[in-house]
Amino acid sequence: MGIAFAALFTVWWVTKADWSRHEGGAEPRSRQPYTPPPGASSLVSWEAEHGTTFRPDVEGLRSVAVLLVLVYHAKFGIVSGGFIGVDVFFVLSGYLITALLLRELATTGTVSLANFWARRARRLLPASGVVLLATLVAGRFMLDGLSQGELARDAIAACLFVANIRF
Repeated sequence: MGIAFAALFTVWWVTKADWSRHEGGAEPRSRQPYTPPPGASSLVSWEAEHGTTFRPDVEGLRSVAVLLVLVYHAKFGIVSGGFIGVDVFFVLSGYLITALLLRELATTGTVSLANFWARRARRLLPASGVVLLATLVAGRFMLDGLSQGELARDAIAACLFVANIRF
């Protein structure tokens, strides 16, 4: 399974540059930058005001959301709904993704979903591959034979992004 993942990741990495080209192989034509109507507020005003896209306030809220989920799974009984942290995390992620796409639209005049998904994959797939591999190796030494089979099926579901359906 790990070899198949590495092979697919390598093929994707090598061919990624071709995904953002048109059918004839030409680069996408440049467009005029998007300019919002006068008086319209922008999600990227933070960048203009502070000179950076990093938002420490949003990052702090994301850490609170992760802590809520961890406290729930640790069964401390302090919070009864771990889903609250997941909901907060998803709302913040949606905000950040929207700001990123609007920033791309403002600077280039277009949004490339292929490049967007490629950036997400380059950021998330290496870490998920390491976690899956480490989990399988640790499971080999810590679990009995039947549980190892279940773990392998869980890992396959995670590789195919259908783990929630399996669980």
